[in-house]
Amino acid sequence: MAWHWRYENADGGVVTEGVAPSETFPSQADAESWLGESWRELLESGVEKVTLFEDDRIEYEKMSLRAE
Repeated sequence: MAWHWRYENADGGVVTEGVAPSETFPSQADAESWLGESWRELLESGVEKVTLFEDDRIEYEKMSLRAE
């Protein structure tokens, strides 16, 4: 099973420019750890929300990168 992130802007559009292609991770923990280290750079690139997938299944979606 592979885990990966989808990056979205404030309008819900998928962000592909200015960010590295979505990496795949061997586990949910690895994907979450990477996001914990990379969220600031993603935010600076226009990413506002992320969705985590396990293959094609959504684990959780539209998680904001901004503090609430």
